[in-house]
Amino acid sequence: MEVRVGEIGNVVGVEDQDDLLKSSFKVSQEMEKFLCDRLLDQDQPISERFRALFSLRNLWGSGPRNALINATRDPSNLLAHEAAFALGQMQDADAIPALEGVLFDFSLHPIVRHEAAEALGAIGIESNILLLERSLASDPAQEVRETCELALSRIKELKNVGTDDGSPTMAPSPFLSVDPAAPASYSSVEDLREVLLSEEKGMYERYAALFALRNNGGEEAISAIIASLGSKSALLRHEVAYVLGQLQNKRASDALSMTLKDVNEHPMVRHEAAEALGSIADAECLALLVDFSKDPEPIVSQSCEVALSMLEFEKAGKSFEFLFMQMPHAEQVS
Repeated sequence: MEVRVGEIGNVVGVEDQDDLLKSSFKVSQEMEKFLCDRLLDQDQPISERFRALFSLRNLWGSGPRNALINATRDPSNLLAHEAAFALGQMQDADAIPALEGVLFDFSLHPIVRHEAAEALGAIGIESNILLLERSLASDPAQEVRETCELALSRIKELKNVGTDDGSPTMAPSPFLSVDPAAPASYSSVEDLREVLLSEEKGMYERYAALFALRNNGGEEAISAIIASLGSKSALLRHEVAYVLGQLQNKRASDALSMTLKDVNEHPMVRHEAAEALGSIADAECLALLVDFSKDPEPIVSQSCEVALSMLEFEKAGKSFEFLFMQMPHAEQVS
């Protein structure tokens, strides 16, 4: 569940906000233990475990990190991939050895290995290049290899735009997300559309066009993004669905609904379509989520279950994350 607020919200993890991420909240030891235990308790409903995960991603230290690392090996591929994603959004370099282990464990679902590769790119340390190059040359799954290609390009881009003291930096995303690519600098929506829809362009260039169109947010830009749901790459299609969820534009509902309904579509794409429909959240979207919460593919059914749970909390005016419901145990640091 790629929620760069989280894979249904966005974690604060852009490079310029790294200090904010590390110091935003303090919690009691009891609360931290509760969150870690809840995340790893396989007897809990998947939505409850995601509530814990989305809380832990806002904390810093060995306890939250180790809980998220353990969750990358969970039987739920949805939860495991979101845990790897969160470690990348937190840009926690201490998680690199564990992410390396996930990346090269071919017994794990490709969606989990893909998130480990993306997380290594999000952390952005130059020493991750060798790991990603090795995975690019050896992983049997195309979506993982394409993710490695993206992550390698992101690290090289970070190196090119480094600060005077040599530390990498990249302009913050307006969506408070650590994106796999920096938005392209083309001035024309037409040019961006051409790049995004071109099967001849490299994956990083197409992702860069996608994020530039997202940041533009105009009607023509949204039309181009919707059209790219027909791309050959499952990796790109999943990111397109994710971006449409960020934009929460109802014009995308029909295309996202068709994606979710397509049982021949890659589960990673269908799950992002489900989350995006949860973000749009009109009556038709909600009915579809209820229907597909019974889908035989757990990645899809669990995505729908979590999306519906989040909407219930929102409807009740409550926070989905435990962290924001437990004030005096979790107090924001001024």
